[in-house]
Amino acid sequence: MSSLGKHNLKVILDNHISKPGWCCTNLDDNGFFGDKYFNPDQWITGLTRMATLFNGVTNVVGMSLRNELRGPRQNVNDWYKYIQKGAEAVHSANPDVLVILSGFDFDRDLSFIKTQPVKLTFSGKLVFEAHWYGFSDGPQTWVTGNPNEVCGRVTTYMMKTSGYLVDQGYPLFIGEFGIDQTGANVNGNRYLNCFLGVAAELDLDWALWTLTGSYYVREGVVGLNEYYGALDYNWCAPRNSSFIQKISALQAPFRGPGLSEVKPHKVIFHPLTRLCITRKSFDYRLRLGPCTDSYAWSYSPHKTLLVKGTHYCLQANGSGTSAKLGVFCTGSSSKWEMISDSRMHLSTKLGDGKFICLDVAPDKTIITNSCKCISKDNTCDPSSQWFKLVDSTRSSKRVKRSLLQ
Repeated sequence: MSSLGKHNLKVILDNHISKPGWCCTNLDDNGFFGDKYFNPDQWITGLTRMATLFNGVTNVVGMSLRNELRGPRQNVNDWYKYIQKGAEAVHSANPDVLVILSGFDFDRDLSFIKTQPVKLTFSGKLVFEAHWYGFSDGPQTWVTGNPNEVCGRVTTYMMKTSGYLVDQGYPLFIGEFGIDQTGANVNGNRYLNCFLGVAAELDLDWALWTLTGSYYVREGVVGLNEYYGALDYNWCAPRNSSFIQKISALQAPFRGPGLSEVKPHKVIFHPLTRLCITRKSFDYRLRLGPCTDSYAWSYSPHKTLLVKGTHYCLQANGSGTSAKLGVFCTGSSSKWEMISDSRMHLSTKLGDGKFICLDVAPDKTIITNSCKCISKDNTCDPSSQWFKLVDSTRSSKRVKRSLLQ
């Protein structure tokens, strides 16, 4: 632990399972309080000892009380009874660490908190944890379904079961997400763009599953390759360097402590590339670039996207043409709405009544095209047209008048 601290790595201790083995199933007798291998009193004793052991170790910043509660014994009364006891035990032994609570159904369901908040003697250090994978709703859901419809459905479920906590002012931590980093898993690839759009919109903290490149032994297999691992089989290099580069866009917060000196605004985030809409100084065209270079946008009640501090708004010229900034912001082609079940198509209506959507050309310039993959078709990939309006207090560019003339 001291070596991790020397390299400025922060640690969350996680009580994973009670009986050693690979985690998890609904019927492993290890999933909920009172199961054969899950004695609540022993669990609290273990939490207390670990919290005491790392009291004063400054790079240990949190304790996750139990990983992926599950199984037929799940019930709200026992959850509150034991989770509150465990939280108080950790706080008493180590008042400096964050206390992280997970819900039902493999860390997917915290919906019951909405009507019955947790009652604890301490405040200011409680965090809720959720897990979200592409296979969480079925191994082929993203392959057999239309991506917009699937994204809308699973996002609605996530917001009802855990995402709503953000709106209630609670910190929400995605303790596990990840994909097969070989790039061959279509189900995971499609899910990832939806997940990252939601993660950016809610400004979620997260942890990637997993660093591990391989295992000595896993489920009886010697030297098993971990295709979800950030490291390769030999633990010597990134398994997929482009994936690491892409998720790095979400490592810095869009808003929060330390960023409040910048006035709130919006950035237009593109989950597929993890970039935002901006423009290079030598080029009149809008393009994708690092979100740290993004323009600061506002979204008006009239549904116009304005560059803050100017009179310029985002406008469409026509299908297959470059989007632009202009000052005539009352026409229909200057009004943008989030459409489709995914709520990630930015659409506007042309003078002829046709709807088009914001899109990205191969050179990363911003264009408009016919809206694609809106429903039914499961073979279509809409990700180039997926954008999110993300609230931000990061420092962003402002347009200089001379560049638009």
